[in-house]
Amino acid sequence: MMVHTMNLQEEPFQMIKEKTKTIELRLYDEKRRTIKPGDMIAFNNNHTEEILKVKVIALHIFENFEELYKHFDKISMGYRLEETANPKDMEAYYDKEKIEKYGVVGIEIELI
Repeated sequence: MMVHTMNLQEEPFQMIKEKTKTIELRLYDEKRRTIKPGDMIAFNNNHTEEILKVKVIALHIFENFEELYKHFDKISMGYRLEETANPKDMEAYYDKEKIEKYGVVGIEIELI
């Protein structure tokens, strides 16, 4: 079992803390390829430096965010009820070339 460290913005951090966000969306790059079910992730809140620990339940690997978004409800991916879930939102974090190169992963998590 490994412990991985990842940074998170305030809003998704709070959603994980509230147990509404259960799928963490990331690029499936070299760093994320080392994650296995049963591992732990320590999320660091970029704003407060608070640490939140979660257990990895499963990895859901897709070619792109459009495919990933078809498999999960928007609340579990970190959207509010009144928001529209749009895969293009992820382009603020990852450029299209990297998405095409690595693919994407939905990391299913459980708060410890």
